[in-house]
Amino acid sequence: MAKDNLFVKFLLWRERHIKEKHFILIISFVVGILTAISAIVLKYLIHWIQHLLTSNFTIDNANYMLLVYPVIGILLSGLFVKYIVRDDIGHGVTKILYAISQRKSRIKPHNTFTSIVASSVTIGFGGSVGAEAPIVLTGAAIGSNLGRVFKMEQKTLMLLVGCGAAGAIAGIFKAPIAGLVFVIEVLMLDLTMTSVLPLLISSVTAATMAYIFTGTEAMFKFSQTEEFIIGRIPYVLLLGVFCGLVSLYFTRVMNRVEGMYRKLGVYWKKFLLGGAMLSVLIFLFPPLYGEGYGTIGSLLNGQFSHLMDTSPFYSLDASYWGVLLFLSAILLVKVFASSATNAGGGCGGIFAPSLYLGCIAGFVFAHASNYFPFTMYLSEKNFALLGMAGVMAGVMHAPLTGVFLIAELTGGYDLFLPLMIVAVSSYITILMFEPHSIYSMRLAQKGELLTHHKDRAVLTLLKLDSVIEKDFQTVTPEMSLGDLVKVIARSSRNTFPVVDEKGVLLGLVLLDNIRNIMFRPELYNRFHVLKFMVSAPAKICTNMPMEKMMRIFDDTKAWNLPVVDEEGHYIGFVSKSMIFNAYREVLVETFSGD
Repeated sequence: MAKDNLFVKFLLWRERHIKEKHFILIISFVVGILTAISAIVLKYLIHWIQHLLTSNFTIDNANYMLLVYPVIGILLSGLFVKYIVRDDIGHGVTKILYAISQRKSRIKPHNTFTSIVASSVTIGFGGSVGAEAPIVLTGAAIGSNLGRVFKMEQKTLMLLVGCGAAGAIAGIFKAPIAGLVFVIEVLMLDLTMTSVLPLLISSVTAATMAYIFTGTEAMFKFSQTEEFIIGRIPYVLLLGVFCGLVSLYFTRVMNRVEGMYRKLGVYWKKFLLGGAMLSVLIFLFPPLYGEGYGTIGSLLNGQFSHLMDTSPFYSLDASYWGVLLFLSAILLVKVFASSATNAGGGCGGIFAPSLYLGCIAGFVFAHASNYFPFTMYLSEKNFALLGMAGVMAGVMHAPLTGVFLIAELTGGYDLFLPLMIVAVSSYITILMFEPHSIYSMRLAQKGELLTHHKDRAVLTLLKLDSVIEKDFQTVTPEMSLGDLVKVIARSSRNTFPVVDEKGVLLGLVLLDNIRNIMFRPELYNRFHVLKFMVSAPAKICTNMPMEKMMRIFDDTKAWNLPVVDEEGHYIGFVSKSMIFNAYREVLVETFSGD
């Protein structure tokens, strides 16, 4: 109790002495430090576990142990989540989007550490996923819960969630610009100039912490030994289209495979199928083991002869087409390995798989092109770098994030123009088939997604319950005109819902339709409600997304529409005027600048 009183006194002191906008900057600095520490701890745990398990490996027996370790990893991670966490911590970025859209930016406190534990075990043991989405969820949870501790309002909580995500990206990749751009493109926050500064502070702070503890060199060592020339731009455009198609393949197959696992229902069935699929794929294609950053580093430096060392396809290594076929096969099966890892009980994201696939896609594109004598020679390492930006831009629907992240990851700033070309062309390609990213499509299908567009964003924040009007007087079809007139006399409305004995909505009585007979007493017992009842132009269901409801209003040109539940029982009415009033309130509350 004494501690609570002391904290309340601190909050009161802060309100008197520190302006809100200054305090937000302080919190964003703290968020940057904490997210960077979390990212460093996660990377250390992953590398420590991998070193512990693989330090004694030799080429002769490594492949057999790699067959077992990933299965142990997803088993340990799955048991931790199932019996200790007891909450779904997968699909980290989707969780953040859902929290922003539907939970007023509130993320559960356990997310500040549970993703670190589960993903370090999953990836350390060789699960074919990335650590970035778990750390982004961790960072967002740190921002959300720190804001809740200091009793910040919803608008500020949303900003702090973005600060945590930006700090996480900046901390784990040493990429402060990419952290900021990620929040704008992927989390789709509608930012003002006031909110950009806290995001920058978190990103720069986290990146600085990463520099201090892990060195200032780029994450991947890349040296551009072959200059990019303008004549290769058509090939870069084609690479972008190819990366867009790879992104489309990855997105759709992952959704279908995960849907297949969800239908299994029972955890142990999913684990057995996921473990078996993961074991077979890693046994056949050892580069699928873990995040795959070693493979990326090799391809970026033109070293690919050793990638098949522990594979059953080792004999193909000497062949030009052997390398091409081996890496092309990895392009096709990587999505199954990543899906099996997560669906089987593991915890990881698709950042690393996107980078991994992009690097291989770029290399395969250049490698195949160089086989034909009539084409211009393409630098395989340069195109591997460009492919990373292309697939990331396509999978995440985030071309700027792809450009800046790859440039910061590798120091490949000299390739900025082709990076932009391949990212934009990849994004445009997948946009023709998929309007939403792999992160947001599930929420978009349910109408629960907060987007860049303020009107749609506000509509997702509006709740139907808050705009339903229930002061309409109901009538029954057997009611006489005289009884109806009595109901009209005590009502302030000109529309009257007609319901049966079970409360099911049958139609409407409009005052304008009976105005010419309602003052003729001789007709009161002659006519009944059923005679002048009309059908509703449309009905609003209680589980209907607000955006769909507004489309119905536009289609019907109605000003009021009845609301019913799934069984058709009358609930009330919703009007355009009530929605517009609520819209303005939410717009001011959520998006107004300080």
